[in-house]
Amino acid sequence: MSEQGALNFDTRFRDQSVTFANGIEGQDVEIASASPVNYHEVISEPGEMTKTTIDGKLFMPVGRQPPFPLVIVAPGSLGVAPSHIQHAETINNLGVATFILDSFGARQVTSTVADQTQFSFAASAFDVLAAFQSLSEWDEFDANRIGAQGHSRGGSAVITAATRRFSDAVIGKEKGLTGVLAAYPWSGQQFLDPSVGGAEVRVLMGDADEWCSVAQVQGHCQAIRLTGGAATIRIFQGAQHSFDRDIPIAEIEEAAVARDAPVVYISEDGAMIHPIDGVPDKALVDRDTMVYSMKAGYGKKGARVGSHEGEAAMFRDDMIQFWSRVLELPTPTI
Repeated sequence: MSEQGALNFDTRFRDQSVTFANGIEGQDVEIASASPVNYHEVISEPGEMTKTTIDGKLFMPVGRQPPFPLVIVAPGSLGVAPSHIQHAETINNLGVATFILDSFGARQVTSTVADQTQFSFAASAFDVLAAFQSLSEWDEFDANRIGAQGHSRGGSAVITAATRRFSDAVIGKEKGLTGVLAAYPWSGQQFLDPSVGGAEVRVLMGDADEWCSVAQVQGHCQAIRLTGGAATIRIFQGAQHSFDRDIPIAEIEEAAVARDAPVVYISEDGAMIHPIDGVPDKALVDRDTMVYSMKAGYGKKGARVGSHEGEAAMFRDDMIQFWSRVLELPTPTI
């Protein structure tokens, strides 16, 4: 990838040039989105949401004829990283258009590792569906073969974007993501009805993850299956958070995590349910429940990211196999 190493984290992603090794240069695309304060605002009071225009870079496949399948790539708490560009390029080389979504730049956020409440998790998921809604209307794309791949916070976003209680309110009941690949997501917020309809969910996660609870995500996948959905999880022994990045394992000292805090469930109308009183409250926002988690002793500072030898390659192979099958691509050569 010719431009991967040139990412400048002090410059907004939109203002950087990214070109794949095959010569395809990223096309800047703006997406009309919103910044809801919580899920209730999305589902029950959409008129109250603050409108936001986000952006990202679109990469068309080479040597194929439209309409193309499409995968939306949603980065995590550190924003767009070289690994996200690399994954987008790998998927693009399968003959799939890829769109790297930047939820941070337009909101003037550079990282959420120290404070995940700078904008809501509901907003992250809304951005994914806003990108789906916009790009699915392009003649170049097959609206029935659009998936989303998210990492960490982005992994949470794509699972929520596939959840019908949320998705129906944003894009309607007749449309939706074909599949989602969630890499080491946080499942600390889950809808009481986690149904994903016809979307297929695949989770890739390490059992040494210090940011997100493997047990929470297992439970989330099982809940999806119990509603008739297709959800699988592959757990990588000894793997840390961001094990797909192919970088040495390192401590992120400023990270604020509460991995083992109780799940916050979300009611049918989008109201969050506080773990203590069990009552849906439309006024609750992420900060309320995260402050509770910290005060209850679940919070800690510092967590590791990175890869052991071979883990990034295993992630890549699983990713290729998933998208090749879900998007009905020719059998890949790995």
